[in-house]
Amino acid sequence: MSRPQDQPIPPQDVPLYTTRAPVQAVAAGAGWFFLVLGALGFIPGLVTEYELMTFLGENSGARLFGVFLVSVLHNALHLAYGAAGLLLARRAVGARGFLLGGGLLYLLLAGYGALVDPASTANVLPVNAAGNWLHLTFGLVMVALGVVFGRHLGETAD
Repeated sequence: MSRPQDQPIPPQDVPLYTTRAPVQAVAAGAGWFFLVLGALGFIPGLVTEYELMTFLGENSGARLFGVFLVSVLHNALHLAYGAAGLLLARRAVGARGFLLGGGLLYLLLAGYGALVDPASTANVLPVNAAGNWLHLTFGLVMVALGVVFGRHLGETAD
């Protein structure tokens, strides 16, 4: 007796198993964006006052594009975030989860940045006003993309 997985896929069903949902492409794009962003944070010239970069904390004076405070930990988190986005984009449900959950994390980070004193030891990432606005924007855009592109997942193969 043969099992269903031993049978060839009918030609008309191949697209159900080989095409990606739009939410997967969007999440993969976001993942690549964060990977590139994390890598840019380690390039002297793109990071002003590169020599002031610390592993973490409020003492890091390095600024990506001369605007956004960065540290080794901050850049490493962007790299990890990007890698997670690429991994989760392999499945539609994971892609939607990355966009929604990741967006919520960025909104929390924006809130944290707005509440923490920039000179405080609690400012471990570090963040400044420009970074807070950027994190708020990332969060809102990611949640919106997750809602818009993830709403019809029940209608497509995963």
